[in-house]
Amino acid sequence: MGKGFKRLEVRRRAGVLYIWLNRPDARNAFDDVLITELTQAFSRIPDDIRVVVLGGRGDVFCAGADLGYMKRLGQMGQGENIEDALALAEMLAVVNDCPVPLIGRVQKAAFGGAIGLIACCDSVFAAEDTVFAFSEVRLGISPATISPYVIAKIGESAARNLFLSGEKYLAKRALDIGLVHYVVKAEVLDSAVNVKAKELLKAGPEAAKATKRLIADVSGSVALSLRSSTAKLIAELRASEEGREGLSAFLEKRKPSWTGK
Repeated sequence: MGKGFKRLEVRRRAGVLYIWLNRPDARNAFDDVLITELTQAFSRIPDDIRVVVLGGRGDVFCAGADLGYMKRLGQMGQGENIEDALALAEMLAVVNDCPVPLIGRVQKAAFGGAIGLIACCDSVFAAEDTVFAFSEVRLGISPATISPYVIAKIGESAARNLFLSGEKYLAKRALDIGLVHYVVKAEVLDSAVNVKAKELLKAGPEAAKATKRLIADVSGSVALSLRSSTAKLIAELRASEEGREGLSAFLEKRKPSWTGK
């Protein structure tokens, strides 16, 4: 496992599988290739793996969507946008359904869709200087596809506060709202993750898997209909005049038209 990926680095050690977003030159931003590879990697977790760690190579965990990729989507029609959004929804569902405990390792920045990945993790460690933001509304779109997982993690109140403003916040606040579970100094991030992995390895392998399924059953898994409706919403907004204006303004480093002069 791990061979043939362009955007991921996959390694294993003593029952732990490490899946790294591996395009540090692009701040590990999402594009269609990375989305496909994450779906593939999480769809075939080996039977002898007992813990998965998800992290990002380089300085940044994930800066959200790749700007070139977003620009292409903005030029596509609604049908193509829906197809792409459904691919993202499928990837998040597969990550969320990882059969073994999943640890998130987060550093420096996590924007937009990156927070969807974080919300799908069972335990999340963040470096204390990490900056988070649901930045979609400032681009004229919405955190639609990630919303089922994020709202399940942080609740409606925090989602209302942060989804609607797109404001940045630090790891301490992410801890307060339940998005992350541990905030540590950047230099001890790896050691803290490894200690947690060792703790998780003390659980019975089948008991851990059964307990993950139990939690999903009790809390209610994300319905397919919800995945479809959220994908449709983000597709509509990406192809809209406002969505295109928001992305253009961001690329051109100017304020979008709705903010006034």
